[in-house]
Amino acid sequence: MGGSTGAAGPARLAWPRVRDRAPAIPGACDRQVAPEENEVQAVFTGIVEELGEVVALDEFPDSARLTVRGPLVTAGAAAGDSIAINGVCLTVTGASDGAFSADVMGETLSRSGLGALTPGAAVNLERPMRLDARLGGHIVQGHVDGTGTVLERRRGDRWDVVRIALPPPLARYVVEKGSIAVDGISLTVSALGRDPDAGWFEVSLIPETLARTTLGVKQPGATVNLEVDMIAKYVERLMSSGESRS
Repeated sequence: MGGSTGAAGPARLAWPRVRDRAPAIPGACDRQVAPEENEVQAVFTGIVEELGEVVALDEFPDSARLTVRGPLVTAGAAAGDSIAINGVCLTVTGASDGAFSADVMGETLSRSGLGALTPGAAVNLERPMRLDARLGGHIVQGHVDGTGTVLERRRGDRWDVVRIALPPPLARYVVEKGSIAVDGISLTVSALGRDPDAGWFEVSLIPETLARTTLGVKQPGATVNLEVDMIAKYVERLMSSGESRS
């Protein structure tokens, strides 16, 4: 995703910033995690743009402030813009010198792995999709559905296979050869466990993914953020609505 050209560069796929409209509509971006954090509807593709580095995580009684160094995604960023950190869509509160800050509400900390980050940790970063860009992965909202744990890692000659525990409430949305976002990375499910009480899925990581994302180094026991395919949730909702009217 290149920079803007001319006076009016290509727009990213998002509603106008909060300061540009009135009244504000709270909760449009990070509704699945914490309504207070974002007030723009951003869409991501799960194609990580940059490996960032955590500078600080300042903890408060019911929230936190996360500061991340990421010169690429920070270039041109301003307060109110959206950036996905390990798959969680957050709103930029300030940006300077190649780093940006974002507030993280308690609900997000409990649903995702952001609260466990420490200074120096690597994170996957992605800006919202642009209207003129290809959809290289799949539609990712940045609304994390839960977390999984890396169970196993098998190395091949040029790729790795990673097995991840799948929380039972999410199992019905995951299908073999379907899409899932793991720490904000758009991946294809290559294998799927059949035990509903001990569910798991596997993803196969090519050299590009290993080199450019956090999954290149995560080992068994590590926590990852999971977002299932939104289409599956819409289909389930529509089917249940139809049954209730019949």
